[in-house]
Amino acid sequence: MKSKIYSLFLSAIVAGGIFTSCSEDESKPVFPEKPTYDMTGFARGADVSWLTEMEKSGSKFYDNSGREAECLTLLRDLGMNSIRLRVWVNPSDGWCNKEDMLAKAFRANSLGYRLMIDFHYSDVWADPGQQTKPVAWEGYSFEELQTAVADHTKEVLSALKDMNITPEWVQVGNETGNGMLWNEGKADSNMAGYAALTTSGYDAVKEIFPNAQVIVHIQEGNDKNLFTWIFDGLKNNGGKWDLIGMSLYPETDTWKQLTEDCVSNISYLYERYNTKSIICEVGMAESDAETCKEWLTEFFSASQATNNCLGIFYWEPQAYGNWKAYGKGAFDDSGRPTQALDPFKK
Repeated sequence: MKSKIYSLFLSAIVAGGIFTSCSEDESKPVFPEKPTYDMTGFARGADVSWLTEMEKSGSKFYDNSGREAECLTLLRDLGMNSIRLRVWVNPSDGWCNKEDMLAKAFRANSLGYRLMIDFHYSDVWADPGQQTKPVAWEGYSFEELQTAVADHTKEVLSALKDMNITPEWVQVGNETGNGMLWNEGKADSNMAGYAALTTSGYDAVKEIFPNAQVIVHIQEGNDKNLFTWIFDGLKNNGGKWDLIGMSLYPETDTWKQLTEDCVSNISYLYERYNTKSIICEVGMAESDAETCKEWLTEFFSASQATNNCLGIFYWEPQAYGNWKAYGKGAFDDSGRPTQALDPFKK
């Protein structure tokens, strides 16, 4: 298995241009010099989980002068210092499974990025509309589900540890505004079950990476009532977390109010739970990059001014050309970054 994963890393990374050369023994790659970029401070990041699939399909990326560039290197040049990667348990097509995530994590780590791992605890998308248990976990008792969450979390994180890669943040669940692993962990019908499953993931993370910050991630960062309901429910049922994760996807005509509400929520949640926040996902229509730039410029400034927000991650900015029918990337149809990403520069 290790040789298979190593081959996957080598082919993906050489294709991406991360290695500058090879040694005489071509099975042993030569790494580039350590990055000289400042990767510290406020997290300025991106979720690029589609990247390997896009590359396999033939997608190319270019800088603003039109020169072809490896995507992660390009994003680093645009000011990003952190990468977020999702993990599905057993996706039917293999993308975003453990091995695919490891290949992308290896590439990101080689470029000096800080890393966030996003556990969906599903074979497919886990979000406000669906939190479907993995096929292999169907029929499990609640105790078996807790064990499965812990075992899967430890298996994936142990693989990262074996590669000497340490994530700074780990999400236990994705956009769990009504819990996860439905129906056993559906918050509106079994808040205690959701809290117990969250704690199983939390404890598993700490067993492998004691210093990683564990995130509970909720959609609609502007919705104070939703966050209060979830985090009161977790607190009252023994749920554990280190950071509060948020998503925010305003429209071009709603961003001012939603941003104001989200920033207010960050301060409110810190006062209520003594917990800082991190913005795990943002995005706006690719067709209006100018407005997106205006929005993110203000969002970066206002969220940092609270002193209670640790970073902002753009969701799949490299998606372009109607990839997967997603219209909120930050690259144009020629594969070049738009001005929407300008605020990521320090």
